[in-house]
Amino acid sequence: MRALQTDGLSQRRACRLLGFTRSTLHYRACRPSDAPIAQRMCELAAERPRWGWRRIRILFQREGIVVGHDRFLRIYRENGLQVRPRKKRKVRYVRGNAVLPVTCPNERWSVDFMHDRLTSGRTARVIAVVDDFTRECLVLEFGFTFGSADVIRCFENIAFERGLPKTIRFDNGSEFTSHAMLRWGAERRVELHFIDPGKPTQNANIESLNGRIRDELLNAHSFTTIFEARHLATDWRTDYNENRPHSALGYLTPRQFADRCKITNPSRLSVA
Repeated sequence: MRALQTDGLSQRRACRLLGFTRSTLHYRACRPSDAPIAQRMCELAAERPRWGWRRIRILFQREGIVVGHDRFLRIYRENGLQVRPRKKRKVRYVRGNAVLPVTCPNERWSVDFMHDRLTSGRTARVIAVVDDFTRECLVLEFGFTFGSADVIRCFENIAFERGLPKTIRFDNGSEFTSHAMLRWGAERRVELHFIDPGKPTQNANIESLNGRIRDELLNAHSFTTIFEARHLATDWRTDYNENRPHSALGYLTPRQFADRCKITNPSRLSVA
């Protein structure tokens, strides 16, 4: 084009000879600025440092911010918001002690313990209970000690609102294999299902929840007192159930999924 202009041809004639549209020659890109989207994306990523782009995008949709898939990913990567994956251990998966999949809410709970330390160095224990069907976190409680009576108390507190399940699944810890727990299960007609020793993958739902608790709560905070830990655990459980999209539920929150399939077996409510 420049060479043609030096030979005395106008832009109009040069474009006609080349079959080039003049409007294209003078076009200037007018793509909207990515700055507002990037700013909001960084704010959400700062609030949810362990959430990936899929969940951040769901929050965008909830706020009514329409961004195309490719554009969203481009801005996400340009701002370096990718979540660093946790280092995975090599796990040998073994089939065994299989149970049937759940088909309705409140059919089976899974239970497990975790450990953490306060800033004073004192060890604290965390009990977590999950509904295997709705993936709701039913209990997330900190304490220095947990015996069978404390575990039973947690179960009864849940049962007061939603009844008891047919089955409760856990490992072979002393809190679960005690005579008090076996007696309680028999009296309440709840089947106590124990996984094989050393096979945590047989209790996959609670192990998945444990990973989220460790990643988004325990590793993200330093607890000075047990009361602070309990307060933050309560807030995290509420946020997990009501706000956090769950990939296994089609990116619904556990509460949204539970509302779609209401508990239809009220006959298992706790009784004195």
